[in-house]
Amino acid sequence: MSPRRARRAGPFDRDGKGAARPVGAFVPGLDRTEDWPDGEWRVRRLTGGAADKVYRCPGCDQEIGARVPHVVSWPAWPGGEDERRHWHSACWRNRLRHGPGRSRY
Repeated sequence: MSPRRARRAGPFDRDGKGAARPVGAFVPGLDRTEDWPDGEWRVRRLTGGAADKVYRCPGCDQEIGARVPHVVSWPAWPGGEDERRHWHSACWRNRLRHGPGRSRY
């Protein structure tokens, strides 16, 4: 058996305590700001390994399963973190095409 390879510490593991990844606050380098016709949004892309719960996509009203890569977005205004929503990546890109009649929130 070969020895186990050391895992490189992530940006939130470097303090030695395994600090939790901030969820609501904007994290430079991890999040980005996107300008869309419906406003300015903070966007975070989650990998399948980071997604450990099941969410409901507001774009298609289908479940986003655990371990499925997806997008988390919230309005860029102060206090917008409370409006975070989890989207399928394709639903996030195509949300403006659906037009009125479907509420995103």
